Amino acid sequence: MRSRILALTKQTPPQSTGLSHWSSYEMARYLRMHEGIRVSHNFISVLWRENGIQPHRQGTFKLSRDPDFAAKVVDVVGLYLDPPAGAIVLSLDEKTQIQALDRTQPLLPVSFGKTEKRTHDYKRHGTTNLFAALDTGTGEVTGRCFPRRRTREFLKFMDEIAVRHPSQETHVILDNLSTHSGPEVDKWLSRHQNVTFHFTPVGSSWLNQVEIWFGIITRQAIRRGTFGSVRLLIQAISNYIASWNEDSAPFEWTATAEEIIEKVALVNRYFRKLLACNLK
Repeated sequence: MRSRILALTKQTPPQSTGLSHWSSYEMARYLRMHEGIRVSHNFISVLWRENGIQPHRQGTFKLSRDPDFAAKVVDVVGLYLDPPAGAIVLSLDEKTQIQALDRTQPLLPVSFGKTEKRTHDYKRHGTTNLFAALDTGTGEVTGRCFPRRRTREFLKFMDEIAVRHPSQETHVILDNLSTHSGPEVDKWLSRHQNVTFHFTPVGSSWLNQVEIWFGIITRQAIRRGTFGSVRLLIQAISNYIASWNEDSAPFEWTATAEEIIEKVALVNRYFRKLLACNLK
């Protein structure tokens, strides 16, 4: 019985149930009605905990189809784990369409025994696009907001980076967005011989450390913020960056290129096996 419950848990619920995933209550109900097995939902919950199974949770993933995946991983991870002596390594990306949201009524602040409360509805006051570069050696962030995200804005931001590091060897890690390449970008690079671009594999922005920082600023400053205008949103972002840089520290990257490549290869083999089973 225990083996049956565990096996069923790892499968998508039958179409007839209309469920997207199992809960302990729905599992107990299904077993009782369709398989004649009578167990309590508590028994199922304990069994899941004992085996580290959490059907109520989910994550996201995307396997890169980049033919140069391995070479790009080696290149980027090499900059994290063994950067060139004396060089600057920057992890750069854009957080686009950040909304300046304002609640329709004032927030009710935290009080004894009560959480902060806000209205469910809000007013939109426009959006901005945050360009940010994380120094992987120090954790310091350089950021600037633009109303649009084009090659023009990207190169304006790169001009700021170049002013900060006018002659120092600089390596910039980027994703494969079209605004990060092309004739205008090539012309800019020809004028800044000390700057080298390194691109993450297609569909692998998770390799870019600045994405970690974007998650942090979203949780700590943006998601629960209230902004009466785009100007106030930009000011809040600027204040957060300044506060972050007061005692910034680098993220500790521990995964080697070999470990990443091996893990991705393992997942690829799993999906090929899964696909073969589904085609039978």
